[in-house]
Amino acid sequence: MTASTTSGAGLRPHLALLLCNLIWACDYPFYNMVLGRYISPVAMVSASLIVTALFSLIPLLWQKSEKIERSDIKIMFLAALVMGIARKLLLMYGLSRTSPIDGSIIETVVPLLVLAISVVIGIDRFTRLKLAGLILGMAGAVAVILMSGDGGHERSDMSGNLMILCCAFATAFYMVWFKKLISKYRVTTVLRWVYCFAALIMFPFGGYDIVHTDYAAMDTHIVLAALFVLTVPTYLPNLMLNYSLRYVQPTVSSIYTYLQPIIAILLSVALGLDRLHGDTVVAALFIFVGVALVIRSYSAGSPLHGRPHLR
Repeated sequence: MTASTTSGAGLRPHLALLLCNLIWACDYPFYNMVLGRYISPVAMVSASLIVTALFSLIPLLWQKSEKIERSDIKIMFLAALVMGIARKLLLMYGLSRTSPIDGSIIETVVPLLVLAISVVIGIDRFTRLKLAGLILGMAGAVAVILMSGDGGHERSDMSGNLMILCCAFATAFYMVWFKKLISKYRVTTVLRWVYCFAALIMFPFGGYDIVHTDYAAMDTHIVLAALFVLTVPTYLPNLMLNYSLRYVQPTVSSIYTYLQPIIAILLSVALGLDRLHGDTVVAALFIFVGVALVIRSYSAGSPLHGRPHLR
């Protein structure tokens, strides 16, 4: 990447990063508004995958279909199971059982889990800085989980927080295990295969719940929140993220992810969905500092930074 390329792009990559992280931050409070009370998690997962699969077909109107090697089709299928289904089910069921603030904070441990998985499979190694960051960040995540339902944390539930942690693990596993697949094909190609596979797999399980959802019980605010999470957070932000990674250093992309819990907290408090507690802020700072130490330990060109991923 040359300096001229970066300067020529101007503010657009940064605006793209800002917008996609703003959109993802809205996931937590809006999902929390509709899940469980109005729409079952399995119905929401199935419906969102169907909508995203349809969106993924739109680029075929101007983009020639990219040929996929037979051996990679199996990998696409596994990616659909991990990111399209397992991650979304864990996220939906987790957010239906815990607070949006806890969920948004716990998911910031993804870079720490990427490091841990990479060390386990032998493509990275610990340094003092990385190990300190991992211990500090995971201590913060464990603290958030253990505070669930304790005292004033009545809106938070340990089982839901554990599901969010498993969701973060699924994201980290995908980023490490499937990174060659992401770099081999266009992002639109990967999105199309992954989400079409995922939609076909999930529809038989969620179709009944979609049809039998009590739509009449939803007021205008709930309908708008449901339409938002069905149509906005998955496909468009991934395109913006991958566009921005062509022009900015991956470490810059990582910094923008810190906006997500901040925005999710502001929205959740403003909408009356949750309250921010002092001990949660302390635990969040542990996670943020831990992630910052891990990010700092890598050079700007590290392959484990800011990999394109699906949400």
